[in-house]
Amino acid sequence: MKQIESSNEAIFESSHIKENIRLDDLIRDFIIVRKRTVDLFKPLRIEDAVIQSHTFGSPPNWHLAHVSWFFHKILERYGRIIQVIGDPINLDYLNSYYQKFGNILPKVERGKFPRPTVEQTLRYRAFIDESVVLFLREEQQKEFDQEIVKQQLDNLKYDMLLGIQHEMQHQELMIYDFQHYFQRFVDVEDNYKPLTVKSRPSKPRTILPPSVSGSSNVRAKNQMDSSSMVTIDCGIYELGFHGKGFCYDNELPENKTYLQQYEIDTFLVTNGEYIQFINDDGYHNYKYWLADGWDQVQENGWKSPLYWEQSENRSTGQQNKWIKKDFRGLCEINPREPVVNISYYEADAYATWAGKRLPSEAEWEKAACWNDKLQKKTLFPWGDDRPDPYVHANLLESYIWAPSEIGQYPKGISFYGCHQMIGDVWEWTSSEYTLYPGFRSKFSEYTDKWSINQKVLRGGSFATSSGQIRNSYRNYFKPHERLPFAGFRCARYI
Repeated sequence: MKQIESSNEAIFESSHIKENIRLDDLIRDFIIVRKRTVDLFKPLRIEDAVIQSHTFGSPPNWHLAHVSWFFHKILERYGRIIQVIGDPINLDYLNSYYQKFGNILPKVERGKFPRPTVEQTLRYRAFIDESVVLFLREEQQKEFDQEIVKQQLDNLKYDMLLGIQHEMQHQELMIYDFQHYFQRFVDVEDNYKPLTVKSRPSKPRTILPPSVSGSSNVRAKNQMDSSSMVTIDCGIYELGFHGKGFCYDNELPENKTYLQQYEIDTFLVTNGEYIQFINDDGYHNYKYWLADGWDQVQENGWKSPLYWEQSENRSTGQQNKWIKKDFRGLCEINPREPVVNISYYEADAYATWAGKRLPSEAEWEKAACWNDKLQKKTLFPWGDDRPDPYVHANLLESYIWAPSEIGQYPKGISFYGCHQMIGDVWEWTSSEYTLYPGFRSKFSEYTDKWSINQKVLRGGSFATSSGQIRNSYRNYFKPHERLPFAGFRCARYI
């Protein structure tokens, strides 16, 4: 475990802190991220590894092969001709959606092809691992000999960092798939068993940031009151990544937007609060729902968040407690945990029922990263220090495998007093996913072609790597999707 923890720190440092990352750092980070993917895969039986349990997801074996294919294409981009030795595989199976790379296997059909086999995939991964490391070491020698032009070297470093970040994204997608498969298609007693599981943090003492402890905002002072909100002043805010190191191209360039004065929830909306919405007939009252969302409720029979079920009292036959199976096993719903696995439509309906609304991504980002005292943005709610998964936030390296109760990470509070804006659950915003004014693609078909009919989510989840997330990270999903580990907090105008 000690080696893994220090390795995660290394990934984060190179990806976010260093402006001029060296190729030997990239080699190290590449090896680390590739190992973690295999570690996530190891607990699966072969039969579990080739199943696609939902059209949103992919077979775990496909994830393993696809991320290797992605690095394969990066090598080809820099003139490296790679011939897979031994048992060849059909690489067309591994192209997710890149038109520039030729044939594409539609997402819904990935589970129809049990090829490459798991054995083939693992051999292919090992071959690509060796090829990438050899290539980077050769380029490293050129760097020392100053035989490579700076722009080409910078492009290579960006593409390699993108490949590493891309694999982190697929690690999280794999975990979504594990949750869905083991919840819906496997017996209650059978479950995904991670190699590493850690205990939850102890109950925290209330810690107030300077902006809240010195404020006259009485509602915000009770930091353990899940209904508390903080006030954020109006004005022009510059939205987007501000810092050195890696970011996705859709986080750039910074762009000005005007924000009205607003309030935003101190905490994420909890299971207990969401149960009040359910009990108030929230899923049966069209008045709370957008038209498309109401159609989803009617067509799919939604009555609660994904994976929730009500236990039945055998003596009375009446519905009893809400339960669900997750990575911890079959559990009663904890009312203090953030609600998770809900769609944008459900989040929006709850907000309407509560007399509030969802924040825009600019409102969310300002609440997360603007330090009014210092008059500057920070990379994370608590500042510019990289996330400590045991102190600041519940992320993949926390190895908790579920959301934490609200208030569990007091050292991760933002300047304004908002808790858990990084980690635990992704947060739906009201914003459509569009590209910022002046956007320039750094890797075509990665973030650019998806800027239609998607909603922006911010903040990361318990399955997001600490080496990937930051305040400006823009995730996006279609508003009906429920498999991502997504929740929300509310806002309202004053």
